[in-house]
Amino acid sequence: MGLAGFFRITRPANSVIAGLAAIVAYLIATGTLVNGVLLLMAVVILITAAGNVINDYFDAEIDAINRPERPIPSGAMSRNAALVWAGILFILGLAACMFTTPLCLGIALFNALLLVVYAARLKSTPLLGNIAVAYLSASIFLFGGAFAGWHLLVQVLPIAVITFLAMLARELLKDAEDIEGDRAGGADTLPIRIGVQKTALLAFICAAAAVTASVFPYSWWGVWYLPGIALVDVIIIGAAVKALGSTDPGSLKVTGSTTLLKIGMFASLVVFTLSAVLL
Repeated sequence: MGLAGFFRITRPANSVIAGLAAIVAYLIATGTLVNGVLLLMAVVILITAAGNVINDYFDAEIDAINRPERPIPSGAMSRNAALVWAGILFILGLAACMFTTPLCLGIALFNALLLVVYAARLKSTPLLGNIAVAYLSASIFLFGGAFAGWHLLVQVLPIAVITFLAMLARELLKDAEDIEGDRAGGADTLPIRIGVQKTALLAFICAAAAVTASVFPYSWWGVWYLPGIALVDVIIIGAAVKALGSTDPGSLKVTGSTTLLKIGMFASLVVFTLSAVLL
């Protein structure tokens, strides 16, 4: 068991992107940046990393089937070490958040608790687990906006809604890809209950709603925002359409829909950033 396992289990790329999203949220809310946003980024990175670790702790048996390359099933880290590491990351993240604002601290405390409850219970609960993950992703924008105060938090709500819907679509499809491992691990997910085809249809509806909601920021960013977000929308809706023809987990994985949705969400972050800076 080496240090590489402690690093890899946090999924550093995802954690850093989440931290950057908090900075973008503050930029959208205020139109400017202050030194304090680096603290926001640190808090989000630490708590997101802790959530990834605690998720892998509870998912060790399922990951042995679905994700055998991950640190715990591959033997790069023990489950006990992962539990301790998650606790340290949560404590560091919440301690850092105490230097932000009461509103930010409230969101961070709630999200930390939800991350643990999700990993322990909600992940195996049909739809509720997917909604929890989608909220956690969207709440990063709320967290960034909250640093600017209640009156500017409203400014990031449309971005949070777009993120929630797109992430919900991706989470549904990820569960559909993981049916075999989830069933073996005793999880009771929505795709296990309704099948891959109906799940893909529900994911398409969520993606279409996200694309519809993406038009609303036009009201403050203007016409030049539209070409950029249109490209993002094509990626997101295209990914959802590709998934519609899937009848089983294998055929769904081949479409690469979940990867495309991830690319689309990253691209939206770029568009939101450029729009906040230039428009």
